[in-house]
Amino acid sequence: MVRTRHTKMIATLGPATSTLEQICALVKAGVNVFRLNFSHGTHADHAQRYRLIREAELSLGVPIGILGDLQGPKLRVGQFQDGKVKLENGSIFTLDSNPEIGNAERVYLPHPEIFTAIKPGELLLIDDGKLCLRVESADSGQITTRVLVGGLIADRKGVNLPGTLLPVSALTEKDRRDLDFALGLGIDWIALSFVQRAQDIEEIKHITGRQVGIIAKLEKPQAIEDLEAIIQAADAVMVARGDLGVEMPVEAVPVLQKRIVRHCREQGKPVIVATQMLESMIHSPTPTRAEASDVATAVYDGVDAVMLSAESASGAFPLEAVTVMHKIIHSVESDPLQQPLMQAVHAKNNGSTTDAIGAAIKTIAEQLQVTATVTYTSSGASAFRVAHERPPCPIIGLTPSMGVARRLCLVWGVQPIHSIDATSVEDMVTKATQAAGQQGLVAAGRPLTVVAGMPFGVSGSTNLLRIVWPDSEMAA
Repeated sequence: MVRTRHTKMIATLGPATSTLEQICALVKAGVNVFRLNFSHGTHADHAQRYRLIREAELSLGVPIGILGDLQGPKLRVGQFQDGKVKLENGSIFTLDSNPEIGNAERVYLPHPEIFTAIKPGELLLIDDGKLCLRVESADSGQITTRVLVGGLIADRKGVNLPGTLLPVSALTEKDRRDLDFALGLGIDWIALSFVQRAQDIEEIKHITGRQVGIIAKLEKPQAIEDLEAIIQAADAVMVARGDLGVEMPVEAVPVLQKRIVRHCREQGKPVIVATQMLESMIHSPTPTRAEASDVATAVYDGVDAVMLSAESASGAFPLEAVTVMHKIIHSVESDPLQQPLMQAVHAKNNGSTTDAIGAAIKTIAEQLQVTATVTYTSSGASAFRVAHERPPCPIIGLTPSMGVARRLCLVWGVQPIHSIDATSVEDMVTKATQAAGQQGLVAAGRPLTVVAGMPFGVSGSTNLLRIVWPDSEMAA
């Protein structure tokens, strides 16, 4: 399969997309990576979907990435008499450590870590921010609040603490079980939810090592305070706008999205924009014009990937949602303004040979109208680095590792191909030309650029840049 887009697409699998035929159709429509959401479904469900994705990969002959999304710590209140109560504006409401059934004056809060961390003046948001409580006082067993925005509160509704840094790991016991299961399957990327600090990333990396790429989901205000350190620690970043929009003012989310994307682009880390991108397509075969503009904005900013959640997992029109997103991306990437707008941000150079070659590729591609850049990569690093320069040409990532090929499915502009490594410079040129030809990226009178490391097969040895004219079989 030949891909023509640079911006990648992630689609969440769920009840609406759990057959081989549906998964193959989504890949043909443009999906590069599938997300398995561990907040829903059983391990058996996810194992079955994993197996079907790998069947589709074999059938279609194209690497497919798989992202496992951990649930993270979910904070919830206890239960109420009759299942719900109404809180009046201005009233006093208490959350405590007493497990008895709640009422309009108090409710059980089964999270002891909150009692010691929260301070007077901070806010508690209930049910995705529909109710807002301000803390009047707190001790080890009770939090007394005043209701600022009241309404109905029902059993087990979620709690958000926008101003409180909780002394808890981002990995719950459930997450650890899910992580162990995901690693056993062979998932390519793991997304860590509710990251608060760089140490959360370091904790999960201590468990996973180099088995998978780690994505930091940014959905808490505390993460923004440690933003640069989190980006540096993570392998990729997801702007998870749903919970971020609950814990922060809605008008701040677009600004934060721009800021996060810019920092990721500068540090050379893949960045994903997610949540509610085509939300109306859960129930409608077409998106709103505002949603189309939202996807387009992310593409103009040069993000690596955009993601569908419920639209593809449980919506009525999953294939239509993927098709529409593909069309939006293709339209934006065809706009002559997209490249200059995207190039307003540049990846920082740390002085390495790989960085120098990545920067050179962009200059050569602009001046010589290069049809494609072919990178030979055993770890994926050279393909990552070339991609983060956002050159105006496709990037082919040739790698002897199927795991690396699958991980590269997330990276802007890279068309990963599983291939045996080159044995000589001549073999390298031949394989690169053949790969470009198979992707329809060879044109008379226009060169390819080839990036590799000498000696071949040694990770981190990128030190060779070659310009190749396939039509004349000459190189310079």
